[in-house]
Amino acid sequence: MMAEQRTAARRAMADWLSHPEELGRAPAKIECVGEFHLHHLHYYIFKYKKGLFGKWLLGVCGGYEDGELEHCGHVYSKMEEYCEATAMDQAVAMVEGIRAHWMGKAERAQQDGQRRKMEGVFAAFVLLSDSDWDQELLRHDLQREWGLSALERREENGLGISLGGMTGAVRMVPAPAPDGVAEKCAENNYMWPGAVEAANAPRAYLVVTVVGNGTGLLERGKLFVKLVACCCGQKNALGVYTGATVFEPHLYRDFAGMMKKDMLPVFNWVWFGLYVREGGSCCYTHGMELFGKDEMEILDADAPPSEVRELLWQLAGYVLNGDVTLRDGDTIGVTEEDTRTITRSPGVALPGMTLKISC
Repeated sequence: MMAEQRTAARRAMADWLSHPEELGRAPAKIECVGEFHLHHLHYYIFKYKKGLFGKWLLGVCGGYEDGELEHCGHVYSKMEEYCEATAMDQAVAMVEGIRAHWMGKAERAQQDGQRRKMEGVFAAFVLLSDSDWDQELLRHDLQREWGLSALERREENGLGISLGGMTGAVRMVPAPAPDGVAEKCAENNYMWPGAVEAANAPRAYLVVTVVGNGTGLLERGKLFVKLVACCCGQKNALGVYTGATVFEPHLYRDFAGMMKKDMLPVFNWVWFGLYVREGGSCCYTHGMELFGKDEMEILDADAPPSEVRELLWQLAGYVLNGDVTLRDGDTIGVTEEDTRTITRSPGVALPGMTLKISC
């Protein structure tokens, strides 16, 4: 069986080399000169010549399981000259490179899949000091602040609203927020010293959600912010836990007011995390994935943190308002003269892939 596997590997190596993007034709000569086992799979080392009088070059083919004649796709050559003394090390290095490439690609695909799962999932907890909540006040605030009068009672502890194909819901849960996650996220809020204390105090919470079919994400997001902002008007509201941090209720309502100026409530949707390290000021977004967009980072800027946050806020608003999809190698700027390059790579402050904006 090993002889059959070696023959299959030789044929696969020759076929790969014949591809128009490689040699473009079958090699003039090809010989199997070694083999090795790596990561529980078997590999074959080949030397080959482009022409009869050319130099011997190195290639590797494999990823064979015991007794199998189909490789796992690990066929490669850098078109480097074959050297018997180093062939084994070079072949192993090529296989490790191939594995790293495909594992990275699979990881990115998984991360993209996770991001798509988060797209359009608008949900928040409004933390309460007790389980009393004034449903009539919520109705009144929605009408007064946003002209929304479609709120209807669904159940004893819940209200719902249907608007333009969207469905919003507010439900009171008479229990502390689960798992202590809010307390940890509250530590991120550099804008509110009382965030951690508020996150530790709730005895109940309002769950606010918005879903919709056939409606744009921005419209869903706006209805969501309106509902949460009006929930912040409850006398026992302590904070708003969004998954990124815990917002101070009055500040959340102030941010929501940007919609009255025909501006997007970006600060309600996206948390702009700030930190400083030796290289300079850094800022990251948390919430772009709600709109199917990559999170963004600015690293090591030679500017005050507030200016870095302002820049990232403008860029995030541009992406959301125009439904812009940024890719690795693109450029972006807040003015015609301002040009910044984009690199898509593993996140520094966040898990998964993020867009790094040059500074």
